[in-house]
Amino acid sequence: MNNAPHHCLSLLTSCKTLKILKQIHASLVKTGHHSDPFFAGKLILHSAVTVPGAVHYARRFFLNFPNPDVFMYNTLIRGFSESGIPQNSIFTFIDMCGKSLVPPDSFSFAFVLKAAANHGSLRTGIQLHCQALIHGFETHLFVGTTLISMYGECGSVYFAKKVFDQMREPNVVAWNAVITACFRCGDVKGARKMFDMMPFKNSTSSNVMLAGYAKAGEMELARKVFWEMKVKDDVSWSTMIVGLAHNGFFDEAFAYFRELRMIGLRPNEVSLTGVLSGCAQVGASEFGKILHGFIEKSGFNWITTVNNALVDMYARCGNVGMARLVFRSMLHKSVVSWTSMIEGLAMHGYAEEAIRVFHEMEGCGIRPDWITFVSLLYACSHAGLIEQGCNYFSRMKDVYDIDPTVEHYGCMVDLYGRAGYLQKAYDFVCQMPITPNAIIWRTLLGACGIHGNVELAEQVKPRLFDLEPYDSSDNVLLSNIYAVAGKWKDVATVRRSMTDQKIKKTPGWSMIEVDRTLYRFVAGEKMNKTTAEAYEKLKEIIKRLRLEGGYVPEVASVLHDVDEEEKEDSVSKHSEKLAVAFGISRLCKGRVIRIVKNLRICRDCHTVMKLISKVYGLKLVVRDRSRFHSFDDGACSCKDYW
Repeated sequence: MNNAPHHCLSLLTSCKTLKILKQIHASLVKTGHHSDPFFAGKLILHSAVTVPGAVHYARRFFLNFPNPDVFMYNTLIRGFSESGIPQNSIFTFIDMCGKSLVPPDSFSFAFVLKAAANHGSLRTGIQLHCQALIHGFETHLFVGTTLISMYGECGSVYFAKKVFDQMREPNVVAWNAVITACFRCGDVKGARKMFDMMPFKNSTSSNVMLAGYAKAGEMELARKVFWEMKVKDDVSWSTMIVGLAHNGFFDEAFAYFRELRMIGLRPNEVSLTGVLSGCAQVGASEFGKILHGFIEKSGFNWITTVNNALVDMYARCGNVGMARLVFRSMLHKSVVSWTSMIEGLAMHGYAEEAIRVFHEMEGCGIRPDWITFVSLLYACSHAGLIEQGCNYFSRMKDVYDIDPTVEHYGCMVDLYGRAGYLQKAYDFVCQMPITPNAIIWRTLLGACGIHGNVELAEQVKPRLFDLEPYDSSDNVLLSNIYAVAGKWKDVATVRRSMTDQKIKKTPGWSMIEVDRTLYRFVAGEKMNKTTAEAYEKLKEIIKRLRLEGGYVPEVASVLHDVDEEEKEDSVSKHSEKLAVAFGISRLCKGRVIRIVKNLRICRDCHTVMKLISKVYGLKLVVRDRSRFHSFDDGACSCKDYW
């Protein structure tokens, strides 16, 4: 008996790359076993589900296999449902249904419904629901539970509850699914009502409530559920720690983390990645460093997902050097690892290095996914690399067979817009094969603001306002464009329209971490000891910048037609200036001052940061909503291209 094919199967279990997968496939072809449904099914399963970026290889093999069975179809449907192109899962399901010899089973519906959920297509989900009824799965508990989850993911709590109400004997999994659906759709009270109605609960039920409350920002209710739980497992602790971190309660999150260790429970992969993600969101680098030390001591540094979270945390906290160090020390790098590094470099303006890492990734045989290309195009747009950006946009489709999504089109609009090719950007949007969303038009409006193109802004305005008429940032941006052009009547019209529609401007805030405590500054907030200290220090800083740096406030974009003194007073109160002033007041000399801001940094603040770095000899890192600005010796990493 020839043991070669069985040896190939044993090799599949340890196969992690597409290159090795192809070698195993070649071995099966040599022995003629590639046409055996059993071996072919195993090969499709491994390439579609296990090996990162190999689902397209699975599809090519599948298409060349005569008469694929239901297992092969289900495997490919599953692989695409978990990929960045879940719509291909739906196309495969349609093909399956078109061939009467291979009818779908319960697994087919479970996988394709997950694809509809990941694609966010309620219409497709409803059509699949109809197909499930046609194929006789109206009473199938497994399919019914998946339908509930799908409707929840697609934002329809009404249909999720309707499916649940039609179940004859829902089990605890179905109850948990409908509670999760309520939370996903923002129905917090409905979730609590369903939880109270449950005839039987398990630890998962309580953990679902914990996760739902935490995601909704209802940490007081989450704490109540947590301390009422008779048995708290590692998931319960992880959910609380992650929830507290994501909602900004870092001192409490760290306290829970310490208590978890004191009672003898070991933090798991989820809790560590979750807390690191929370640190990344708010720029809590000191807290992140403590976690990094724990990860090294506890031996978690071999887990790829934890290292990915570390790379992302350091990059988003403004320490791209440490992000590089963690990335280079990783023994196993997934597509997420490479993408995180490319994204981190892109955010910091290191476009050329991001491109080099991308080519290194290709050289290692790792297939980039759609998110990788978003990061790559982002790098090109923020560095003005138009030719390279256009080339990668084409390669994505031509070489990797990845259909551009709205995110990719948005990057291309940003690429043209930042470079000043506004008409080209507008034409690109008008020729898009998919309907442009509000983000696309907002990107173009932002480019109009950068280059002061009032005429094109007025063409973009109705398209954007038809989609999202009540977005405060769009109205403020348009008002800014008019203000820079000196069109004060138009500024007044926009402001009056905002007042009439009760649209409130999103307040700008900036955060800084000092001694593992996060301080948040909001322009115009009530005075307290912290803000008073910041204002006092800021006065001293501005005075020194005027004398030693020749600082003159840039007041062109101040919204109101008021005198220069009032405009100067307005720009002096921006939150990032207060945060930096507080950092200079409190932090030790030689420390890098890192700021996180929720809005885009203005030109005047950008100028002030450059002058501070030169006059005070400090390094500053400011993360605004679109990128990082690293200031050192009077220069910024963005090279004033932003």
